Amino acid sequence: MTTGTISAHGTFESSKQALIKDLKNVVSDANALINVVAAAGTGQLAQARSKVEVGLGQAKTRLVDARMAATEKARGTVDATNAYARENPWKVLGVAAVAGAIIGTLFSRR
Repeated sequence: MTTGTISAHGTFESSKQALIKDLKNVVSDANALINVVAAAGTGQLAQARSKVEVGLGQAKTRLVDARMAATEKARGTVDATNAYARENPWKVLGVAAVAGAIIGTLFSRR
């Protein structure tokens, strides 16, 4: 169970880092496009535009991958929590009761 969480975390981190890299590349390409537009002809403009479009496509793909990795990680966490609650119902009930008492005390002071 822990191995799956570490694996999902690694996948999430790698997706996050790749997404950040792609977004930085897109911003850099957009700056280049602005510079080309300011001084350029149509050939350079079309080339810069296609480069930005490719970068945006890669960033979108990375974003989808990061979303899927985050969803998988969250699902693993939910499954682990559910399994723990089923194995230790009295502990969970005790923690919930203590948390409820603390929250009740805090709200009653206002």
